[in-house]
Amino acid sequence: MTKKILIIGNPNVGKSVIFTELTGIYVTVSNYPGTTVEITSGNLLLNDQTIEVIDTPGLYSLVPITAEEKVTRQILFANPDCLVLQVVDARNLTRMLPLTFQLIRAGFHLVLAVNMLDESRREGYHLNLSILGQRLGIPVVGTVATRGEGIDQLKEVLTQVWKGHLNPRSAFRPQIDQVLQEKAQIISAQLHSSYSITKESLALLLLRGDTELRQLVQKKEGPSRWRQIVTHLISVSGLYDWGPSYQLAVDEHAAAEKVLVGILTRRSPETQRWQERLAQLTVAPWSGFLILLAVVYCGLYLFVGRFGAGTLVDWLDQHLFQGLLIPACTALVAAILPSQFWQSLFIGPYGIVTLGVRYAIAIILPIVGSFFFFFSLLEDSGYLPRLALLMDRGCKKLGLNGRAVIPLVLGLGCDTMATLTTRILETKRERFIATFLLALAIPCSAQLGVILALLSPYPGAVLLWMAMVLFTFILAGHLLNRYLPGQVPLFFLEVPPLRWPRLSNILIKTYSRMQWYFLEIFPVFLGISVVIWLGEQTGIFQSILGLFRPLVSALGLPPETAVAFFFGFFRRDYGAAGLFDLARSGILGLRNLVTAAVTLTLFLPCIAQFAVMWKERGPLLTLFTVAVIIPVAFMAGFLVNLLLLLFNV
Repeated sequence: MTKKILIIGNPNVGKSVIFTELTGIYVTVSNYPGTTVEITSGNLLLNDQTIEVIDTPGLYSLVPITAEEKVTRQILFANPDCLVLQVVDARNLTRMLPLTFQLIRAGFHLVLAVNMLDESRREGYHLNLSILGQRLGIPVVGTVATRGEGIDQLKEVLTQVWKGHLNPRSAFRPQIDQVLQEKAQIISAQLHSSYSITKESLALLLLRGDTELRQLVQKKEGPSRWRQIVTHLISVSGLYDWGPSYQLAVDEHAAAEKVLVGILTRRSPETQRWQERLAQLTVAPWSGFLILLAVVYCGLYLFVGRFGAGTLVDWLDQHLFQGLLIPACTALVAAILPSQFWQSLFIGPYGIVTLGVRYAIAIILPIVGSFFFFFSLLEDSGYLPRLALLMDRGCKKLGLNGRAVIPLVLGLGCDTMATLTTRILETKRERFIATFLLALAIPCSAQLGVILALLSPYPGAVLLWMAMVLFTFILAGHLLNRYLPGQVPLFFLEVPPLRWPRLSNILIKTYSRMQWYFLEIFPVFLGISVVIWLGEQTGIFQSILGLFRPLVSALGLPPETAVAFFFGFFRRDYGAAGLFDLARSGILGLRNLVTAAVTLTLFLPCIAQFAVMWKERGPLLTLFTVAVIIPVAFMAGFLVNLLLLLFNV
């Protein structure tokens, strides 16, 4: 075996928690070559050997549907000699063992981690893991990853596999339809080329209708032999009402039930816990929306908006930067650089320290950090999939399904990352609608936090801002759903149990995301401050700002606000931070604040999001999105300003 472990499994089964337990916090996150799907990797020390561990995106079957599933299969097929660690939910083994069967049949070295045993026991299940391992012919380990239980045993099993004391390859084969089995044998005998999986497995995947593998086999086997294979594929297509793929799925499900006979028993579950009652309330229409409002109010408004963007920003900006660091840097730079021109590069209005470092650390970092902490808490609690289930019906009115809630909620963290995440959506239509709505009406965490901090002293202003942005969001989604061709696909999602989040997991996730912020975003702030400084010194930006000033004046805003809109294109949080400074200096009144907040929220996406949109959706759709967003943003701002003038605000 190669020194590599691939962690495989359905979504929401605890793969990432087990990955963290095995590798610690020092991990690498990168895009899989040729895609924008992120892959996390780290190292595990086993028997004095360093083993690379890769946490793959969720996979339901070796016949992929989403881009993430395709990437996971590509990683699997590119590493046929690696050790596969499949993580399954102990409460849903009947649904998850079919993937186990496919991995065994494909010839992979396999270890099975049966996770969430605590939840399984609470629901009255009892599972004999020893006999399960004997029947499957592979090592099986029970874990409760959120508590770290079973991790040491898992490491010991992995060590024994590496030493050759445990066999991770199985001869087990689930029983399937006899006709399909015979056809698979005939097809596999006609496969003369070499492949990364067994020919038996490849034949069954061809019978399932896998178009990507059919193209591969056609290329490798040649036209003559491929025509013979196609003859056998066609011969079984009309034998089953729902096709061979459905029949194989039924057979694998029946085989899973047969494997579990006598070793998975259930007694009456324990008394219903408050988590289970709360779980039911989160997906019920009325109670679910009330809980959502409570989550938004407590998490985004109070914790991110008031605490992160208020208390933490005030302390860092006023006391640390304005009170200590900037005066010290000003004196130091003045002593080293006598030229006013070069001094302004570091400590001027658009200097690296006074603008780039200050905005990045004193204004944006506490907001992003508090949001990452809160979002990690929601992830570990199991609430996000329930939110998707709750919002599925509403999302369908926007041309989306409940799965789209995930990138839309991620947009509250970073719209650029969320735009990449739209790849989990199945159709181009859905991906475009989600991308458009992210660019138009989903503020990122930094922008959201700053705007909430600015408006939080005025609850009515917050409600008006939210109502206008939400109205624009719903109207845009409704119009796109009505006039874009295509249908909304079916919605399915793994829903984990609600549980108490583990503080150590939340802190690790927050730390890794903050690490990403410093490595990826902090240099951007410094670079943008230099670009803005150059533009200011050369007069280029003044010319561009001259184009913005008539537009902001039409909204009743002072000319200085044009700077915030212009900065907002470089980064949304730059624009929001610019409003923050203008409000503190007294330039913006309440009416100006609300008008500017609405317009800036709906205004252009930042340059990073724009670049990702260009890559993901193409130049035509990206330019169309921008061409629509600009007038919509200013029309909304104009209406808000007019409304506030009517009420003498």
